[in-house]
Amino acid sequence: MQQQSDLGVLVTNFTVQLITTVEQTIAARIRTAVATVVAPTKRGPGRPPKNGLTFGLAPVKNRPKQLCPVPGCKNPAAPVFGMTCAKHKDVPKAKIKKYREARRAKKHRGTPRGPTPAL
Repeated sequence: MQQQSDLGVLVTNFTVQLITTVEQTIAARIRTAVATVVAPTKRGPGRPPKNGLTFGLAPVKNRPKQLCPVPGCKNPAAPVFGMTCAKHKDVPKAKIKKYREARRAKKHRGTPRGPTPAL
């Protein structure tokens, strides 16, 4: 009978130690998770937090590719070349400005520029 009670005490002590250890581990993991959500570490400008939480921010939509303003050119423009393509990087800025104005005028030719009237 003495051996059964000693065995019961050992099992009870082991169970209590195991439960305490598991609770401490879980508490530490929760503390770490909350700390990273509340104060995430900086990863650099424009980089999202490593855990992927964005806190309700809308995903960034990609802008449409800007084309070279030279008439008839379908190449993409690049900031390196002053927002023209590599082929037209040496075109004077005054000409490029005129090309952009002409494109804008053509785009807005049929639509009124003022505020729309209320119905």
